[in-house]
Amino acid sequence: MPRIFLFSLIFLSWSAQGQQLETFIDEAVRNNPNIQAVEKQHAIATEKVSETSTLPDTQFSGGYTLSKTEMPMMQQGEFSVMQMLPWFGTISARGKYATAMADADFVDIEIAKRKIAMAVSQSYYRLYEITKKQEVLDSNIELLRAYEQMALASVEVGQATAVSVLRLQMRQNDLLKTKLVLEQNYAAELTTFNKILNREEVTDVSISDSWTIPEKDVEIDFSTLMLHPEITKFNELNEVVSQADILNKKESAPDFGIGVQYMLLNEAPNMLMPMATLSIPIFNKKYKSVTRQNKLKFEELEIQKQASENSLMTQLQTAIRNRNSARISLETQDNNLKQAQNATEILFKNYETGTIDFREVLDVQELQLKFQISRIEAIGAYYIQKSIIDYYTAEK
Repeated sequence: MPRIFLFSLIFLSWSAQGQQLETFIDEAVRNNPNIQAVEKQHAIATEKVSETSTLPDTQFSGGYTLSKTEMPMMQQGEFSVMQMLPWFGTISARGKYATAMADADFVDIEIAKRKIAMAVSQSYYRLYEITKKQEVLDSNIELLRAYEQMALASVEVGQATAVSVLRLQMRQNDLLKTKLVLEQNYAAELTTFNKILNREEVTDVSISDSWTIPEKDVEIDFSTLMLHPEITKFNELNEVVSQADILNKKESAPDFGIGVQYMLLNEAPNMLMPMATLSIPIFNKKYKSVTRQNKLKFEELEIQKQASENSLMTQLQTAIRNRNSARISLETQDNNLKQAQNATEILFKNYETGTIDFREVLDVQELQLKFQISRIEAIGAYYIQKSIIDYYTAEK
């Protein structure tokens, strides 16, 4: 029963932490300028769909003879209007091509959102690491101050030397220096985090008090990698090339035009004459070349897709391996901390008998701090690798 209760607390804690991070991710997705730029690019591509339905400019022409001629049936002037029209289905093909281009750009929005989510998560976890390291340093500095008082008391009764006190003070100075460095690191990372969310650099961030690693990792379905937008984009690009090929065939067909001409005649009734014109691409090497280019583009995209699949799979496997290594490291540090605590208890039992060696106390304290820092880094590394795994396998 206590085990079930503990698991429930861990789950609720992890869920609350996840909800807080999700709030930051939502804010970044709304405000990040990189995503906004990609969305504008997609909006432009969508607007181009409307552009494809337009016809060529209507041609107007006319002429008038200023000097009056005496010859019968002679034209005094003429006026004409002509509208060129593409071959049947060409306008529709242009629209489908533009739509395919817009769909390909839309995939870039999903890729950008995933990358922003990963960047927010990783920066948040680094802030967590720095915060927890600062807390550990504070507790160790307080511990060293307590040891210093014990050493001073031991010096008075001849059980320790002044050198032991100085060693403890130097160790405190070293930790204070490390703490100052961490404060600089935190300020830099806070700026990075806030800029991803596109807000003021100094905006404070609430960091969850404690992160825990779940007892068991969720099993990864590697088939979901094929649904990643970096892969599915190649399907959209293939559609773009396919529509470009259809459009090329339509544009290789003749264009035709219809119009009317109005003629002003001397000493005769004026005439209105319908007109038609046909434009035939006799020298069509251009269109044949485009067809060959499209075929090569299909082959190029297939090769690029295979290369992208291999790259993403490699990166996913690497992230899983690093995540598992972080779990192993955490378990190791937990065991080391237990042993360091046992060593500390033994040393202070010796203190009660007046035989404590403060050099050993410092050695154990240094090891204990090392294990505490390594434990924090292991948790941070676990979640950073998890953010990479989520980038490749999350449904959205």
